[in-house]
Amino acid sequence: MVCREILIVEDEMKIARILKGYLENAGYQVSIMERGDTVVQFVKQNSPSLLLLDLMIPGKDGLEVCREIRTFSQVPIIIITARDAEIDRLLGLELGADDYICKPFSPREVVARVKAVLRRIHVPQADTALVAGAVSLIPEMRRAFAGGNDLKLTPTEYNLLKTLLSRPNRIFSRNELINLVQGYEFGGYDRTIDSHVKNLRKKIAAHLPGIEVISTIHGMGYKLNIPPEAG
Repeated sequence: MVCREILIVEDEMKIARILKGYLENAGYQVSIMERGDTVVQFVKQNSPSLLLLDLMIPGKDGLEVCREIRTFSQVPIIIITARDAEIDRLLGLELGADDYICKPFSPREVVARVKAVLRRIHVPQADTALVAGAVSLIPEMRRAFAGGNDLKLTPTEYNLLKTLLSRPNRIFSRNELINLVQGYEFGGYDRTIDSHVKNLRKKIAAHLPGIEVISTIHGMGYKLNIPPEAG
């Protein structure tokens, strides 16, 4: 296995060290940072494979860190939070986080989530491009386009679009998308999938305004329509 670097951003050092030990035992290289105001520059200089990002950290809030990173990088981000309010978790997802996990948690569950996110990125890709009208995806490049414009998707958004694009006009239930996109069962994930769909719609709409590419089928799920070619 290629040694991948995980950055833990956590000011509770007992928790950070426990996670570091479990992740190193799983074969990862691990760095720890205690403050949010040092993270963005570290990511720019070191390009870690994944971030475990606590929301309540000194220096700069984890949500602001996530927002800034998404302006220049699609590195996978898993939010770790003790906050009970669902709005905080959903806001993190809307800012581009790929997943979240709430304290208290099992370190083994965190390792499993890290593996699942990285596995979605590094699975072998087919050579065949997926195309539905003005939306296309090139698996070997892990890039997606709308109207010829690069969508710059997070890993979760990419896998969501790939799933929908694989069967245009087919309705996928939320549970199906959870299993196919996230790769594991997780209570409460309906709202999480909704957040990722919202982000994906926003990015597509920036290049295909006025066209409903992803439809909500109430009580059933989501489907991808075939948008007309530009021009």
